[in-house]
Amino acid sequence: MELGKFNTLKVVKAVDFGLYLDGGVEGEILLPARYVPAGCKPGDELRVFIYLDNEERLVATTLTPRVQVGEFAYLEVNWVNQHGAFLDWGLMKDLFVPFAEQKMKMQVGKSYIVHAHVDEESFRIMASAKVERYLSKEQPSYKAGDEVHVLVWQKTDLGFKVIVENQFAGLIYENEVFRPLHTGMELTAYVKQVRPDGKIDLILQKPGQAHVEDFSSTLLDYIREQGGHTTYNDKSPAEEIYEVFGVSKKTFKRAVGDLYKKRLIELTDAGIQLVK
Repeated sequence: MELGKFNTLKVVKAVDFGLYLDGGVEGEILLPARYVPAGCKPGDELRVFIYLDNEERLVATTLTPRVQVGEFAYLEVNWVNQHGAFLDWGLMKDLFVPFAEQKMKMQVGKSYIVHAHVDEESFRIMASAKVERYLSKEQPSYKAGDEVHVLVWQKTDLGFKVIVENQFAGLIYENEVFRPLHTGMELTAYVKQVRPDGKIDLILQKPGQAHVEDFSSTLLDYIREQGGHTTYNDKSPAEEIYEVFGVSKKTFKRAVGDLYKKRLIELTDAGIQLVK
């Protein structure tokens, strides 16, 4: 049984106020009645999230929190007291961030990137805004072109720092960004290279020909939907191309060239026309 994570536990017994689940060496754990699935009975197995209630007792829920122990997330502050801030992570009991784990004093209504962990001294689930401390120091095994999930962390002079697969530090350079980004966004990105220091350079579009072929198909469908013609061409402003298609002008021009070589389109002074 792992605290702060999802566990599959067997139902031991039913009571008026819920179900008791087998927590192994931790004993029986209550799943309150409000979370009990219809028809669930002793002997069944349930996938539940385990955390501590307001009295620091183990309790189960079938709700899905916004972060599990060992993960990073962008969470909003619900309230603050003399001990720290309390974040909304989707459960009845808010997630605590002590002042010592805040980079700056957190404010109600604002959101922050944090890491969830179990405090070794108190055995409580807590969060920390000192993100760097929890990023892996190991050398990533990714190779160029690998698809990864990233969480946008913060804007810098070079571009956007991101957290890769809840483990590693990454960077998307400013000149590689062709869409609005902001802290807290979760995106699919692609590895450009892994640097000797273990940090990962990323891009938001599939590298090379694979991305061109994907967008070629999208562009062809778009032209068909427009009745076989579009006024957009390789002379259209990059900003307009990005606004409509979500790709760079370079990718757009490559896709146009790809479709032209396949004799699926013809280029005219008025734009692009499907070949009849």
